[in-house]
Amino acid sequence: MKSSIQELAWKLWRRRGGLVGRILSVLLLPAEGFWRMAMSVRNQYFDRQCQYCIHGFPVVSVGNLAVGGTGKTPITSWIVSELRKAGSRPAILQGNSGADEALLHYHWTPRVPVLVESDRRLSLKKAKEVGADIAILDDGFQHRRVGRQVDLVVLAAEDDFSSPLLPRGPFREPVSALKRADAVVITRRTASYRDAEELGQRLLPVLSSGCVLGSLRFETARLTPLRNFPGIGDISQGLGPSEEVTLSNTSMGSEAGWKPLMENVLVLTAVGRSENVIATVGELTTGSVDMLSFADHYRFTEEDVTAARERAGSRPILVTEKDAVKLTSFAGLMTPCYVVEQQLVWDWGQNDVRSLLQHKAVT
Repeated sequence: MKSSIQELAWKLWRRRGGLVGRILSVLLLPAEGFWRMAMSVRNQYFDRQCQYCIHGFPVVSVGNLAVGGTGKTPITSWIVSELRKAGSRPAILQGNSGADEALLHYHWTPRVPVLVESDRRLSLKKAKEVGADIAILDDGFQHRRVGRQVDLVVLAAEDDFSSPLLPRGPFREPVSALKRADAVVITRRTASYRDAEELGQRLLPVLSSGCVLGSLRFETARLTPLRNFPGIGDISQGLGPSEEVTLSNTSMGSEAGWKPLMENVLVLTAVGRSENVIATVGELTTGSVDMLSFADHYRFTEEDVTAARERAGSRPILVTEKDAVKLTSFAGLMTPCYVVEQQLVWDWGQNDVRSLLQHKAVT
């Protein structure tokens, strides 16, 4: 289950902690002040330093201001696909904070090397050694020891950008840090198109004159049985025989005459923002949605899966792709279990971001 500290943190950051949360927020003021000062000193240091780079080996950084859940990993995958279309040989440089994200990249782009290393300078050297000609620095906005040709920052339209910095709020840096960005992509799950537009307008005074701005949303593409979802051992083979429930025919949705899933479901998840998962699943079913939530990057055990199946009873279990890559070995214990696979759909700015990558990153 979500650790008590993480659960309390998100309640505090969402201002849902009641009286205890308000008291704790006041007590954390000195800690936030120290964090703010430390980040300011650190950024001033890197502003004056020559960053590590390899001549002729461009780097694209994809990062965020807030802690997790903005959609950074699928956007990294989109960038990788765009670079491959342009003839580049990208490698993904992943920190060692969560193996699930590295597994996701293996699933989405199995022919692209994913180098997991806390020292991004070391992984940059390794990327060149394995034959890549460009590196994608996943979660790289605050990892400033490595130079980059493109600094892309992902923001969630649902976030309150007046929220404090860590540990009182979810933000690693203030909005003013966006002046370093070459591109800002606003993502939305429950927010509207207009919300994204308004956020973009509010950000304009902060952004540098050449900064590219875009917006996209995440839509459910299909539900795939977990037993058909490739594990890390069979990713190179791609997806097996398809039994997925597609949104274009019998499963769910409403605008094109699809029938919503009528069943009650249980969501099993270990992500940073479980409320996003609940919102997504809530659009897929007219039944009730129960949730069993664990800490972000949590490694599921057989006991966890057995408990989930017992709690679900006859109800289907739904999991995200990030959860699925860690659960494939338990598929037999979880049936019926479906993976909610989502697709990235641009609202605006796609061509601008693509052009930026082609001009500043493609060798």
